[in-house]
Order: sequence, then structure tokens, then C-alpha cells
Amino acid sequence: SARIFRVIVPVSDIERATAFYGSLLGLQGERVSAGRRYFKCDGVILACFDPRADGDAYDPRPNQEPIYFSVGSLGELFAKAKQLGARIKSDIQTQPWGERSFYIEDPFENPLCFVDEETVFKGKAIKFV
Repeated sequence: SARIFRVIVPVSDIERATAFYGSLLGLQGERVSAGRRYFKCDGVILACFDPRADGDAYDPRPNQEPIYFSVGSLGELFAKAKQLGARIKSDIQTQPWGERSFYIEDPFENPLCFVDEETVFKGKAIKFV
């Protein structure tokens, strides 16, 4: 069966992205090329990618939809995101489906969502008539 192993986060400054994601996630990450830093997030690689730093002739565009992370300390991460200057899109809220989460944008306008790992909703079968 297929599984996701890497998600790209387009950035325009790999050093700034490394500092932001390293601090936010508490991970050092691994430099893979001049414009790529990989952060291992429980089996999936979050790949910060700066095309210009990698020698590509185009500017990155932010993702349109959020990348979702499950975390153990939602409140602490929310405070850290504020401290790092992330654009807060929503305070910690409980969604109608039960997840406790908040939304931010990274310094490159990529939307991110952080969900309390105890409330992650993975869907359920819905019977259609």
C-alpha cells in the first residue's frame, strides 16, 4: 500500500526556514542540499525547499492548504509559534468534529495546523443512502 513519506514546504530563505521549523518543532533537521532541509516527523519528512538556493530558476509559491501536525503540548507550541513571529490564523479551538487545534502561517505564508494528539480525528465511515 502507498504511504506518504515526504511533504514539501516551499520557502524563499532556507536558513530562515531552518531556524523557524527547527525552533518550532524542536528538531535539528538534516541538510540534504544547498536549498533543502529535512525534518523527520514520526515517519514523514517535512522538507523545507528553497528552489533558488538549490539552483532552480523559479521562486517558490506557498502551499494553498495546511499541513497538519499532531502534537503533545498544544498550548506550549501555540506560545512558541507566537514567540517565533508566526502569523496566528486562529487561537486554540475545539472543532465541531472534536479536534483541539490552532492554525498559523509560517514566515513564507504556508498554512499550518497543529492538533492536540489526544483529539486527532481520522474520520469514520459514513453510510450514504
